[in-house]
Formats: sequence, structure tokens, C-alpha cells
Amino acid sequence: MINTELSVKMVMDRWNGSITQLDKLLTELSDEQLNNQIAPGKNSGTYLLGHLIAANDDIIRLFGLGDKLYPELLEPFIRQPYNTDAQTHTPAELKEMLHELNHHLQERFDQMTPEQWFEKHTAVTEEDFAKEPFRNKLNIIITRTSHLQYHLGQIALLK
Repeated sequence: MINTELSVKMVMDRWNGSITQLDKLLTELSDEQLNNQIAPGKNSGTYLLGHLIAANDDIIRLFGLGDKLYPELLEPFIRQPYNTDAQTHTPAELKEMLHELNHHLQERFDQMTPEQWFEKHTAVTEEDFAKEPFRNKLNIIITRTSHLQYHLGQIALLK
């Protein structure tokens, strides 16, 4: 028998650890370093930071917890490829947005019961969820943690 509470704790510990790693890295990097490209012709650290915020901001909608905090980041950081001309936010502004988003998400996560993590998210229909119960809220956190770790590794190259 799977222990629901333990499963949620393991996933959320990894999520929170990844958030802490990113916060630590961002305190070690200057705005100038973040504005640099990871490699010639590739994304900048600032772009990746905006991308992570926009992607994780969507968790609010996927969990049915309300509207995104930063819908204006969708176009320049998700729908569009890296473009220095589209960069409308400074690294400092993005760091503050990240902090606010993470705080907002953590407050909501703390209110969830272990069973709620195994409920369907809003991007899956009831019919599909009945066939594929792994398409749940906890799985969103698993995939977003992997996504965060991937880009964290890229941003670390700027040190």
C-alpha cells in the first residue's frame, strides 16, 4: 500500500529544495551575469528566470487556485523564443516576482491535504483522468521540479 502522505512529502521536499537552490544561486549572481547568455546565441539567465516564473505561475491555474499572478510573462517567456528586445523586466524585478510567486504557491500548497495532491488538475478531463489517474496535481509538481532543475543547471553556468 502506498503511503500518500509520504509520497507527497518526498515530492514536495524535492520541489522546496530546488526552489532553495535557485534562490541561493540568484543571490550569488549579479544582474550583469544574469543578463549574459548561457552560451553564444542561447538564452540569457534573465530569460530563463522569466521563463521559470511564467511556467510555475501556471500552476495556480492548473490547480484551480485562481488567476496567474504574472500573465504578462506568458508571451515573452513562453510563447516567444529568446529575444533580447522583448526583455521588459530587469533581473531585480524578476527576482522579486519569483519570490512573490513562490510565497504565493507555498501558502496554497500548505493548505492542501495529501489526498488533494492526487486529484486531477484543470488541464485533464474527467474521462481522461479516469483512464490516467497519474495526471494529477502531484505529477505537475514532479514535472515542474524537473523543469526547474534543468534550467537551474543552465543558469549555474553563468557563475
